[in-house]
Amino acid sequence: MRGSEDADAQDGMWLDEDAGRLVRPYTVSGGRTRPSTHFDLLTLVMATGSRPKIYLGPDHDQILDLCRADPVSVAELAAHIGQPAVITKVLISDLAEQKALITRAPHAIEAAIPTDRETLEAVLRGLRKRL
Repeated sequence: MRGSEDADAQDGMWLDEDAGRLVRPYTVSGGRTRPSTHFDLLTLVMATGSRPKIYLGPDHDQILDLCRADPVSVAELAAHIGQPAVITKVLISDLAEQKALITRAPHAIEAAIPTDRETLEAVLRGLRKRL
C-alpha cells in the first residue's frame, strides 16, 4: 500500500483549506473531455478488484474506493469526487481500459407498463397539496 500513502501525501499539496481543490478539472483528465467509451449518467460502475498497472492519479483511486463494495452510478461518482460528469466519465473510461472497473448500462423502464390517467392525476393532486 505504499503507493496509496504516496498518493495521499501528494493530494495534500493540491488542496487548500479555504480555496478547496487547486487543480482544474481538465488537468485531472489530462486535457481530455471525451471518454473512450460512452457512459450514461445512470451507468452503474463496480470495481473488479484488479488495480491498474500504472498509477493514474488520486481521483482514479477515489473512484475505485467508492465503487469497491457496491455498484455506483456515474452521477453519484461525479458528485462524490467533486468533478464534472464529463471528467468523471473520462476517468471511468481510463479505469475500464485498465480492467479495474466494469460498467453496466441502466435498465430501460419497461414500455409495457401503462401509465393510467388516474395515477397521474392522483400524483398531480398530491403535488398541488404540498405547494
